[in-house]
Amino acid sequence: MANTNPASMGRIKQFIETYKVTKRNDPLIGLWLLLGFVVGGAIGFGLFWLLPGSGVLDWIFGVLGGLIFGILTALIIFSRRAQTSAYAQMEGQVGAAAAALTMLRKGWVTTPAVGFTKQQDVVHRVVGPPGIVLVGEGNPSRLKALLANERKKHERVAYEVPVEEIVVGREAGQTPLPKLVGVLQKKKRALKPAEMTAVLNRLKALDASRPAVPMPRGPVPTSMKGMRGNMRGR
Repeated sequence: MANTNPASMGRIKQFIETYKVTKRNDPLIGLWLLLGFVVGGAIGFGLFWLLPGSGVLDWIFGVLGGLIFGILTALIIFSRRAQTSAYAQMEGQVGAAAAALTMLRKGWVTTPAVGFTKQQDVVHRVVGPPGIVLVGEGNPSRLKALLANERKKHERVAYEVPVEEIVVGREAGQTPLPKLVGVLQKKKRALKPAEMTAVLNRLKALDASRPAVPMPRGPVPTSMKGMRGNMRGR
């Protein structure tokens, strides 16, 4: 069986795998990349052509500029469309929010499935600059009670720390999956790094008292972290 774990792939193989996954949901990705390369290359060629030089130097600078701008433009388009495709494939699947939360930058700590129901409603916890954010996905009616219960537990342990709730979905008052990370990152800062460490230490006691809650089995995407590296070019 082919290995599809991005962590064990080389950089080129990761790009190829990401391209294949993206193409399934975005058949025109190849044309978009070609168009981006051509347009970006033309702009780069024109800009570098204006650099001081004459004859052969003009052509050398122009070709180099075209290649640099063309590749950069294609990579930007690839990252945007790959991300859009990834969210489209994940949306509606159990555990999709947990996969999306791996896109958060350093300074955020995500704990998947701190709360769970037999009907596969899930609450994930994110600790970051805004404080504690409980992210729920599943049936809104069942999530209301589940989130309220988790909120009480966290407020008892991490007193004086802001605790917020987000429900992922497309209904009124919910946050669409593609916007989840952006919404979290735009929240007002309430904790300093040292305070975050203290909060995480307090939450360890709460987590230790929980029974093991396994993530449900199913086609949950697990390659967002590898895809994130590809989209950032690292």
